[in-house]
Amino acid sequence: MNKWLRAVTLAISLPSAPTLGGELLGITPDELETLKAQGVPVVDVRTPEEWRKTGVIEGSKPLTFFDSKGAYDATAWMRQFKTIVPDAARPVVLVCRSGNRTATVGKMLTQELGYERVYHLEKGLQVWSAEGHKLAPCGSC
Repeated sequence: MNKWLRAVTLAISLPSAPTLGGELLGITPDELETLKAQGVPVVDVRTPEEWRKTGVIEGSKPLTFFDSKGAYDATAWMRQFKTIVPDAARPVVLVCRSGNRTATVGKMLTQELGYERVYHLEKGLQVWSAEGHKLAPCGSC
């Protein structure tokens, strides 16, 4: 299925789609644009250094999960995450540089914390930029 048709199908099916029961779903940049336009929050889990270096997706919420050494505090992160996505039934999109960190965080959200619909940008911001999507300076980072 071509990208345009997949994005249209996603746009049509999302509002009435049944809950996917804690599934982590990989998406393309075009699908991310569709979800963002529908008001689904986008959470960037990279580090502040990465946000400053490359910028962020316009409107995304910067919230570091792993620090530059790979350490994390899931409890502290979840306190902040819940201010962005307080309801586990609400969908969310996670982004990082390559998609690896978001896959890990997404599995935690769906498998351990009961979030029903978590999307992550497959291949991360690398594919976002490669496909010509823009990043904005991170003013609050």
